[in-house]
Amino acid sequence: MIDKKEFLLQSIIKAYIEHCEPIGSTQLKSMYDITYSPATIRGYFKKLGEEGFLAQEHISSGRTPTTEALKQYWTSKLNFTLNSVDEQAVNYLAHEIGLSVFIQEQKFDILQNILNVENKYMILEFTTFAVTIKFSDALFRFLNDMVSLELSHIVNISKQVGALEVYESVSQYVQNKNFHIYNTKEFFHLALKYNLDENKIKRFLSGEIFDSLDSGLYFDTIVPHGYIASCHNCKINNIESKMLVIGELSKDYEYFYNKISNI
Repeated sequence: MIDKKEFLLQSIIKAYIEHCEPIGSTQLKSMYDITYSPATIRGYFKKLGEEGFLAQEHISSGRTPTTEALKQYWTSKLNFTLNSVDEQAVNYLAHEIGLSVFIQEQKFDILQNILNVENKYMILEFTTFAVTIKFSDALFRFLNDMVSLELSHIVNISKQVGALEVYESVSQYVQNKNFHIYNTKEFFHLALKYNLDENKIKRFLSGEIFDSLDSGLYFDTIVPHGYIASCHNCKINNIESKMLVIGELSKDYEYFYNKISNI
């Protein structure tokens, strides 16, 4: 059971997300029929402000949750597994709420075998496709150690060690997966506002960003300060997919996920 201070912090965050405006003690009390007096609420607001969770522009104005408070709130709220997702709902809600959503079909191909063609070429045989690259004895030995690994792991490892021909050949297949972006306009608004470089923009628009992401939340790494990126594995149209949701911390992600799926 959460204490008064935590309860009031969660309440004001919820109210702020719903109304996108500073929230006062009397307003919060009436919104959620809270039994504490406005004076008691203000006392806890003061403590939460001193701890860095609430901000107040003017002495007479209401409070707003800080970036740190919102990060902690969503970290506790968005820890779940997604099952089947309604893609039409994703499209509609991305525009309604102001989110950018990236969805990529996942193909779990395995590297099954490597063929040496007269020390001139190597054929990398995956579960459903094959690629050909120039032969190198060192590379041949290196790739043999990756037999039985899944496609995405090979993409990441080859990039990390500088095996660029392997990375480019296999990545080209990965990027041909079924890939959709919903509310691209919102993403470009973010990219221009924060002056993202062209390579980073390209990684998002091509789907390459998925190569380095596992399920989970990302804050100040792949997105600017004040934003959140939420990555989930899920099924869309009964196909295993990966979904990345990006938006400001103040957006209503509980509403979004509740509407697109039965969590």
